[in-house]
Amino acid sequence: MRKSQRLKKARKLAFRFVRVSFLLGFCALLYAYLIEPNWLEINRLHLNLPHLASEFNGYRIVQISDIHTDKWTNQKRLNRIFRLVNQQKPDLVVITGDLVTRHSQAFIPNLKIALAQLTPVDKTVAIFGNHDYEADPQAINQALEQTDIATLHNAIYTLHRGNAMLHIAGVEDVCMGKERLDLVLKQLPSDGAAILLAHEPDFADTSAATGRFDLQLSGHSHAGQVRLPFFKPLILPNLAHKYYSGCYLVKKMLLYTNSGIGMTGLHLRFGSRPEITVLTLVANG
Repeated sequence: MRKSQRLKKARKLAFRFVRVSFLLGFCALLYAYLIEPNWLEINRLHLNLPHLASEFNGYRIVQISDIHTDKWTNQKRLNRIFRLVNQQKPDLVVITGDLVTRHSQAFIPNLKIALAQLTPVDKTVAIFGNHDYEADPQAINQALEQTDIATLHNAIYTLHRGNAMLHIAGVEDVCMGKERLDLVLKQLPSDGAAILLAHEPDFADTSAATGRFDLQLSGHSHAGQVRLPFFKPLILPNLAHKYYSGCYLVKKMLLYTNSGIGMTGLHLRFGSRPEITVLTLVANG
């Protein structure tokens, strides 16, 4: 009799455990689908750049990455994101690739409408990511040109404050084999701080080795998109395994990897909130 009662009690506890586990899992799924993807995080950093001229002290760069315009990242969501970018009062906006999700070129007009809302003091500059080349790079280029955004295809854009210069360089996508850092370095003057935009963060090992860049800004990783606290994400894209989230020092170069705005694969985010980064540059002395 006692054995039968213990068995019934064990079954009841097991049933409760399964029921609670199912409920928690269901709640976590709802959170990852409905809440976290829309819970934008604004990260603010002050970065000391050794070669930054005093004229650029306090210069504010707002970075967004991996917008992944598609049927999920609709016009309403895009408008909200770009309003938030403008509210940070950027001197410069940088977009570090994957503006459009692969095979989602039908949504480029939505992206164009949103991009036209940006109001930085100086300029918006952008580079492509791997998804952009698998959508319609020509149409994306056209959308950027029509909204007065400078696309840095292995090129540089130089900002001036009197005689002082701040160089923003960009390499084409590394995963697609289109990067030409040698061409960038040929165009880059020897004086003035230089910031490199490179979609894939692990490219920092290559760019830092040149000794010419104070800072690299990247995206690509989505910070794993789904990750458990205190653990490295189980799934990371190629060239985003080493420096997948946040700020790093690579040799003497700073690197910041933005968690991105959009998603790929399952439209879920867990432990990896979408991000807008506000970078205030600090000059020595």
